[in-house]
Amino acid sequence: MLDIVLLPDEYAVCLLPTGAPIPAGLLDVHSGNDVVSVTRAAQGVSIICPSRQVPADAIVETPWRCLAVPGPLDVVATGVLARLAVPLAEARVDNLAFSTFDTDYLLVPSVRVADAIAALRDAGHRVSEPVASC
Repeated sequence: MLDIVLLPDEYAVCLLPTGAPIPAGLLDVHSGNDVVSVTRAAQGVSIICPSRQVPADAIVETPWRCLAVPGPLDVVATGVLARLAVPLAEARVDNLAFSTFDTDYLLVPSVRVADAIAALRDAGHRVSEPVASC
Protein backbone atom coordinates (compact mmCIF):
# COMPACT_ATOMS: atom_id res chain seq x y z
CA MET A 1 0.00 0.00 0.00
CA LEU A 2 1.20 3.49 -0.87
CA ASP A 3 0.18 6.87 0.47
CA ILE A 4 -0.66 9.23 -2.39
CA VAL A 5 -1.49 12.94 -2.29
CA LEU A 6 -3.58 14.73 -4.90
CA LEU A 7 -2.00 18.14 -5.39
CA PRO A 8 -4.49 21.02 -5.42
CA ASP A 9 -3.72 22.68 -8.76
CA GLU A 10 -4.36 21.73 -12.35
CA TYR A 11 -1.22 20.95 -14.35
CA ALA A 12 -0.12 21.35 -17.95
CA VAL A 13 2.24 19.37 -20.15
CA CYS A 14 4.13 21.77 -22.41
CA LEU A 15 6.61 21.61 -25.27
CA LEU A 16 9.04 24.36 -26.26
CA PRO A 17 11.26 24.18 -29.35
CA THR A 18 14.69 22.55 -29.25
CA GLY A 19 17.21 24.96 -27.76
CA ALA A 20 14.59 27.17 -26.11
CA PRO A 21 15.72 28.64 -22.80
CA ILE A 22 13.93 27.68 -19.61
CA PRO A 23 11.46 30.53 -19.04
CA ALA A 24 12.44 33.00 -16.33
CA GLY A 25 10.64 32.37 -13.06
CA LEU A 26 9.44 28.89 -14.00
CA LEU A 27 11.54 27.23 -11.33
CA ASP A 28 10.72 29.78 -8.60
CA VAL A 29 8.89 28.19 -5.69
CA HIS A 30 5.29 29.45 -5.65
CA SER A 31 3.93 27.19 -2.93
CA GLY A 32 5.02 24.19 -0.94
CA ASN A 33 2.91 21.91 -3.15
CA ASP A 34 4.09 23.06 -6.59
CA VAL A 35 6.15 20.70 -8.67
CA VAL A 36 7.77 21.59 -11.99
CA SER A 37 9.66 19.18 -14.23
CA VAL A 38 11.86 20.29 -17.12
CA THR A 39 13.35 17.77 -19.56
CA ARG A 40 15.56 18.80 -22.46
CA ALA A 41 15.81 16.35 -25.38
CA ALA A 42 16.63 16.51 -29.07
CA GLN A 43 12.90 16.91 -29.83
CA GLY A 44 12.47 19.97 -27.59
CA VAL A 45 12.08 21.10 -24.01
CA SER A 46 9.24 19.35 -22.18
CA ILE A 47 7.79 21.06 -19.13
CA ILE A 48 5.26 19.82 -16.59
CA CYS A 49 3.99 22.66 -14.42
CA PRO A 50 0.92 24.14 -12.74
CA SER A 51 -1.38 25.55 -15.43
CA ARG A 52 -0.88 29.10 -14.14
CA GLN A 53 2.84 28.84 -15.05
CA VAL A 54 2.50 27.74 -18.69
CA PRO A 55 5.30 29.34 -20.73
CA ALA A 56 4.33 31.68 -23.56
CA ASP A 57 4.69 30.13 -27.04
CA ALA A 58 4.53 26.56 -25.71
CA ILE A 59 2.46 23.78 -27.22
CA VAL A 60 0.23 22.86 -24.28
CA GLU A 61 -1.88 19.91 -23.18
CA THR A 62 -4.10 20.64 -20.22
CA PRO A 63 -5.82 20.12 -17.81
CA TRP A 64 -4.15 17.39 -15.76
CA ARG A 65 -4.15 16.64 -12.03
CA CYS A 66 -1.00 15.58 -10.23
CA LEU A 67 -0.76 12.67 -7.80
CA ALA A 68 2.36 12.58 -5.61
CA VAL A 69 3.90 9.77 -3.61
CA PRO A 70 5.21 11.56 -0.51
CA GLY A 71 8.92 10.93 -0.18
CA PRO A 72 11.58 10.51 0.31
CA LEU A 73 11.66 7.21 -1.53
CA ASP A 74 14.88 5.35 -2.13
CA VAL A 75 16.16 6.38 -5.56
CA VAL A 76 16.33 2.67 -6.51
CA ALA A 77 12.90 1.72 -5.12
CA THR A 78 11.49 -0.98 -7.35
CA GLY A 79 7.92 -1.14 -8.59
CA VAL A 80 6.49 2.07 -7.14
CA LEU A 81 5.30 3.45 -10.49
CA ALA A 82 4.02 0.04 -11.59
CA ARG A 83 1.90 -0.21 -8.43
CA LEU A 84 0.22 3.02 -9.50
CA ALA A 85 0.19 2.72 -13.28
CA VAL A 86 -1.27 -0.81 -13.45
CA PRO A 87 -4.53 -0.04 -11.60
CA LEU A 88 -4.91 3.15 -13.65
CA ALA A 89 -4.37 1.23 -16.89
CA GLU A 90 -6.90 -1.39 -15.80
CA ALA A 91 -9.39 1.44 -15.18
CA ARG A 92 -8.48 2.89 -18.59
CA VAL A 93 -7.24 6.16 -17.06
CA ASP A 94 -4.46 7.78 -19.07
CA ASN A 95 -1.43 8.74 -17.02
CA LEU A 96 1.93 10.33 -17.43
CA ALA A 97 4.64 9.53 -14.86
CA PHE A 98 7.71 11.50 -13.86
CA SER A 99 10.14 11.19 -11.01
CA THR A 100 12.49 13.30 -8.95
CA PHE A 101 15.47 12.19 -6.91
CA ASP A 102 13.30 11.10 -4.01
CA THR A 103 9.70 10.62 -5.15
CA ASP A 104 7.33 9.82 -8.01
CA TYR A 105 4.45 11.70 -9.60
CA LEU A 106 1.61 10.76 -11.93
CA LEU A 107 -0.53 13.09 -14.00
CA VAL A 108 -4.07 12.03 -14.84
CA PRO A 109 -6.60 13.92 -16.96
CA SER A 110 -8.64 16.28 -14.77
CA VAL A 111 -11.88 14.84 -16.14
CA ARG A 112 -10.82 11.37 -14.91
CA VAL A 113 -9.38 12.28 -11.49
CA ALA A 114 -12.31 10.72 -9.60
CA ASP A 115 -11.89 7.48 -11.59
CA ALA A 116 -8.14 7.53 -10.91
CA ILE A 117 -8.63 7.98 -7.18
CA ALA A 118 -11.22 5.19 -7.08
CA ALA A 119 -8.91 2.82 -9.00
CA LEU A 120 -5.98 3.56 -6.70
CA ARG A 121 -8.10 3.10 -3.58
CA ASP A 122 -9.52 -0.16 -4.97
CA ALA A 123 -5.89 -1.30 -5.39
CA GLY A 124 -5.34 -0.69 -1.67
CA HIS A 125 -3.62 2.69 -1.76
CA ARG A 126 -4.50 5.64 0.48
CA VAL A 127 -5.25 8.81 -1.47
CA SER A 128 -5.47 12.16 0.31
CA GLU A 129 -7.35 14.91 -1.45
CA PRO A 130 -6.61 18.62 -0.97
CA VAL A 131 -8.75 20.45 1.54
CA ALA A 132 -10.76 23.27 0.00
CA SER A 133 -9.71 26.68 1.28
CA CYS A 134 -12.27 29.11 2.70
